[in-house]
Amino acid sequence: MNLRRRPALAASTLLAAALLALTACSSSGGSSAKKGGPVTLTWWHNATTDPGKSAWQRIADAYHSAHPKVSFKVQPIQNEQFTTKVPVALQGDNPPDVYQQWGGGALATQVESGKLMDLTSATQGWIGQLGPGAKGWQAGGKQYGVPYDYHIVGFWYRKDLFQQAGITGAPATIDDLKADVAKLKAAHIAPVAIGSKDRWPDAFWWEYFVLRECPQATVTKSLAAKSLDDACFTKAGEDLKDFLATKPFQNGFLGTPAQQGAGSSAGLVANGKAAMELQGDWEMAVMPALATDKNFADKLGWFPFPSVPGGGGDQQAGLGGGDGFSCTTKATDACPDFLKYVASASVQRQLVQAKAATLPANPAANDAISDPTLKVVLAYLQKVGYNQLYFDQALPTSNGQALNEAVANFFAGQGSPKAVADSVKQGGS
Repeated sequence: MNLRRRPALAASTLLAAALLALTACSSSGGSSAKKGGPVTLTWWHNATTDPGKSAWQRIADAYHSAHPKVSFKVQPIQNEQFTTKVPVALQGDNPPDVYQQWGGGALATQVESGKLMDLTSATQGWIGQLGPGAKGWQAGGKQYGVPYDYHIVGFWYRKDLFQQAGITGAPATIDDLKADVAKLKAAHIAPVAIGSKDRWPDAFWWEYFVLRECPQATVTKSLAAKSLDDACFTKAGEDLKDFLATKPFQNGFLGTPAQQGAGSSAGLVANGKAAMELQGDWEMAVMPALATDKNFADKLGWFPFPSVPGGGGDQQAGLGGGDGFSCTTKATDACPDFLKYVASASVQRQLVQAKAATLPANPAANDAISDPTLKVVLAYLQKVGYNQLYFDQALPTSNGQALNEAVANFFAGQGSPKAVADSVKQGGS
């Protein structure tokens, strides 16, 4: 997948000025890059369109202005392409210096290439300010990446469309959600938007049912063993099958992208063409560029994935992860210093205010969140029993890709609940 998921970044001249000032105050003055000769860092990130593309370029320019010997060659890459481009690059002799990183098992797989820079020493003096979530960018107890924001997946919904369908509150149980789907269909409103063309959004559904059916210890142990043999995983697939039988999604959902264009799943909700979508907090940054109604945010609400009565899992568990960056061994000391800059509280506040990040990795920047719905999301993230990393990221790359493929096929009417669970073991063969 993967790729968590690209917020469409907003930008302004105010941000550019602030970044220049903040970079000038960066504590990186002692870096060997500044003392040595000129370096150019090739940087892969996943903001391929404006305003995000320009915002990250301004960040690079601001850092360069304060560190004239450090230049950037910024190469935006489409989100889903990272799954193939990064492994190929790490097998070659000319990988990027810094690239988008989502941590977990995928990071551990990449470490095996010997091309990722060990950031442990360079980050040990400051990584603690990002909280325990930064451990998601570790492998073997060593730091190989740095997050700049954290995420949790839940339902974004249109309060106005819920009202039209006679729905007075967010669903608390999966049966409530099924009832709401029926009410929305009766009101001739597409209940749920999904971008199945990109495949990874499908996996969110199966994974949440797993979290509701399987105890945390079972999930943790099974992912570590790359074997989902416990009956609760098959039960989760059966739950999903029952929900899919309600036909909750928009027409043509298998060919709908998640974030590209007004007809994407994010665009359908932003423009009032569908009532809700199971997606990450990043949708508040993705939707503005897709919406014809610039006041759409006032019509949005958020609720967590409903409980599954009788399920053996944590009914409050979340599903999420974060966005970050890794350096390769090709890079100089300028790379970890740049990541320190991006992770600093002052810069993170600017990124949040510009919608370059929704839930900052540095909690000291949480006070920059102004959107009332995002504050609800943050409050929920802070109280969840645990926030499970997306399964395809928690697993080694081949196993995670096999799981995503099996879930996508299941959405298309192929396979069985047990086949989805078995796919993880088969992916490693």
